[in-house]
Amino acid sequence: MDRTPEWNQATYQVLVQVENNITLEGNLSLPENPRGVVLFVHGSGSSRHSPRNQFVAQVLHEAGFATLLIDLLTMQEEEQDRYTGHFRFDIELLSRRVVGATDWLTANPTTAHLKIGYFGASTGAAAALVAAAERPMVVGAVVSRGGRPDLAGSYLTAVQAPTLLLVGSKDTQVIELNRRAFSLLRCEKQIEIIPGASHLFEEPGTLEKVAQLASQWFTRYLAA
Repeated sequence: MDRTPEWNQATYQVLVQVENNITLEGNLSLPENPRGVVLFVHGSGSSRHSPRNQFVAQVLHEAGFATLLIDLLTMQEEEQDRYTGHFRFDIELLSRRVVGATDWLTANPTTAHLKIGYFGASTGAAAALVAAAERPMVVGAVVSRGGRPDLAGSYLTAVQAPTLLLVGSKDTQVIELNRRAFSLLRCEKQIEIIPGASHLFEEPGTLEKVAQLASQWFTRYLAA
């Protein structure tokens, strides 16, 4: 692992082997004595370099959490997806990659003892919820930012991890989709509508609110 200086803590570039010998690139950041580890599951056309996810990750670091930001697609798949949009809606494939990354965290000596949380965005939120249903013993909490949890389908009723759904008040169509998914969840759950926020939470103060709520949720369920 190659160390890179970010946020005054140990940050490593890692290679994560998942299904069918696929290798994914990620950034694993470790504060001293982490309280848990949060795996970021990005959505449509995004990557581990997403400024929004990096901002939320920094807030989580300040709260004492390790983070793993990972590219769920290979470079070739990302190139193809840029033109077709096919992979970003392949929830089955994405969730398998998330499960693979989860298994990597449970096998890695530096994170094996930590409870795992998922921070999902857009279609990545659905993949996170499917993976949470597949790995109920190790996933302790899920947060969705502007997500499409409805795309998790029948897996929603099997999710055991406490789940927080965050949606912008201007993102009216996604609010309705989140409410439908919320009604199907059987776990401890909460939905928060962020005032003045659109789908990407670009308005001043809205992403800060997301990060604050996510930090509180993970502190409550991962750090206990």
